Amino acid sequence: MPTIRFKVNGREHTVKDLDPSTPLLWVLRDSLGLAGAKFGCGLGMCGACTVHVDGQPVRSCLTPASSVAEKPITTIEGLAKDGKLHPLQEAWIEHDVAQCGYCQTGQIMSAAALLEENSKPSAEDIDMAMAGNLCRCGTYIRIREAVQAAAQKLDASKESGQ
Repeated sequence: MPTIRFKVNGREHTVKDLDPSTPLLWVLRDSLGLAGAKFGCGLGMCGACTVHVDGQPVRSCLTPASSVAEKPITTIEGLAKDGKLHPLQEAWIEHDVAQCGYCQTGQIMSAAALLEENSKPSAEDIDMAMAGNLCRCGTYIRIREAVQAAAQKLDASKESGQ
């Protein structure tokens, strides 16, 4: 079995004796100890396992590890910078989004990808971008509010040059 190199959250990692078809989710969780992405359905339908590859949200439960070798991967653990939470993480706390919390890392990662592409999303834009992430607790209204709040915070920080 081959050795595969990964760049996760800005750091280089090498995983030896890895079956190339192993889902990225299991590499992140079992080999690299990054437990933020969750196993939900295993079919790419719930979004709990969402991470970014080359800045795009992907379902890590379906993504073969070999297909993302040496590509930049960002997990929920990589959103915070220099000990400061990402504005989405702050908004999630401020808007008390999580109930059970299981789906929330995937929700945040999908929202982060949206805000990278659309800094001023409408409610409809948010709903469309988040449609592939399921929340059994039904916190969709608070999710939308948190994404809107984070968008405003990010926009204000851009305007002030921070």
